[in-house]
Amino acid sequence: MTHPDWSDVGDRLQRLTRAPFPTAILGSQLHHWRLEPPLSPADLADLEDQLQVDLPDDYRSFLLQAGRGGAGPAYGLFPVRRINGRWQWEGDGADLTGLDTLSQPFPHVAAFNPAEGLPEPPAPADFTSPEAYEAAEEEYWKHHDAVAFDPEHSIGLLYLSHLGCALRHALVITGPARGHMWSDETADDNGYRPLHSADGTALTFTRWYRDWLDTVAPPKP
Repeated sequence: MTHPDWSDVGDRLQRLTRAPFPTAILGSQLHHWRLEPPLSPADLADLEDQLQVDLPDDYRSFLLQAGRGGAGPAYGLFPVRRINGRWQWEGDGADLTGLDTLSQPFPHVAAFNPAEGLPEPPAPADFTSPEAYEAAEEEYWKHHDAVAFDPEHSIGLLYLSHLGCALRHALVITGPARGHMWSDETADDNGYRPLHSADGTALTFTRWYRDWLDTVAPPKP
């Protein structure tokens, strides 16, 4: 199998640190166009052994060649680090990755919304007092959130980036959509959907990262 070549990434990101107004691009104020050092082959083997997963080949090669996280789409690529002997990803929403269930298959190939089919929230006009309405509304949202944000929906997803407003992108690690990028839009009540390129093909990690890189730091002519 031919692995992606990431040898150009460092130089292209370095160019951005010398560009006028580089902080005008979303997220750059956090990652400053820097990637954290790559993983060693031994570290990557330890990570996969600990989590009982085989990461998709293109993401594996990125971790080994380019970096373990940092500069990337939106607010950056969540870095993976070993903390107190435990490998984990860090960032706003990285904790949505179920480390103990990452090896279990993500079963979906099409967009789905766990909240679809739930009743509409209660309306004040349906209640005889503000107190009754507030109690009913609280109970409704408690049930809604238990359904919409159930961790069972994201088993097999590795969260990699925060887009702001609690919207995030994740990589499918196991299951029929393995190697494809998905969007978690549960914060907007829109559920989960696969990401696609302009021609309609499913986005791999490579295409997802390089589409961003080509936008912010086009290759030299």
